[in-house]
Amino acid sequence: MLLQAKYWLFNSKMAPYYYKKSSQVYLQTWHGTPLKRLGHDIADNGSTYYRSRQTYDQMVTSYDNDSRHWDYLVSPNAFSSEVFSSAFNFPKGKMLETGYPRVDCLVQNSQSKIAKLKEEFGIPADKKVILYAPTWRDNSFALSGYTFELQVDFHKWYSALGDDYVVIFKPHYLIASNYEVPDDLTDFVFLMGANADINDAYLMSDVLVTDYSSVFFDYAVLNRPIYFYMYDFDEYEGELRGFYLNVPDDLPNDIDRTEDELLAEIKHGDFDYERLAKFNQKFNLWNDGRSSAKIIEEVFDET
Repeated sequence: MLLQAKYWLFNSKMAPYYYKKSSQVYLQTWHGTPLKRLGHDIADNGSTYYRSRQTYDQMVTSYDNDSRHWDYLVSPNAFSSEVFSSAFNFPKGKMLETGYPRVDCLVQNSQSKIAKLKEEFGIPADKKVILYAPTWRDNSFALSGYTFELQVDFHKWYSALGDDYVVIFKPHYLIASNYEVPDDLTDFVFLMGANADINDAYLMSDVLVTDYSSVFFDYAVLNRPIYFYMYDFDEYEGELRGFYLNVPDDLPNDIDRTEDELLAEIKHGDFDYERLAKFNQKFNLWNDGRSSAKIIEEVFDET
């Protein structure tokens, strides 16, 4: 299929054995505005990378070998254009500064679509919905894959918030198989599988809780509260990849290091919408609901 296709659309670095012909067009969308450092922007501190334990040189070379095949790279905002240029050693002149096509459906959402999704996923219509979407940890893996030890007590969440809320739990696809909802919480915690569209979870939820995932950049266009539960912040900042942003000042909210802090803020509705508006001015100006149309016109219009 790859050999026969005229267009390649990928959202992450691909395997080195893929051979691209000169007649084929490779559109790289990448998979989010980056919070965590990427590629050439990661400091070489002697660490190895990913489960394959690549050296620093092997890691950056793998990015270079893929990016040299990219005909286009989608950028969601001016910040990402700068980052992608340095991280991937990629020229800005080949970037499509259009915003993300996947965000179009968030900008163009409707209450009828949200109601239909809640019915489809069995989410109670009379409860507010928290989306908990944590990411994986670079240094936590075994032979079977990346691992994730859940650092939340959903029983505590139920005690604090169960009268008003339910939770959609959408872990990163690399760690999605590591959790089962306890029998006594099946009416409070709704687990979304690895292949479920996270945009559906965004639309159904009233609140996002995440950690170092880039999901909050997309979610912010909905103008709904975002909370950051970063219980391992010191380790993540100091020992893993590091951040592009000044955390927490550049985020749309401060960070919580304990569940008690997090649950109290959600319960009391503590959130600064003006801070979110400033965040969106920097990171979501290009997401106007027409990103797909702009890319189709630029890449696929053969008239």
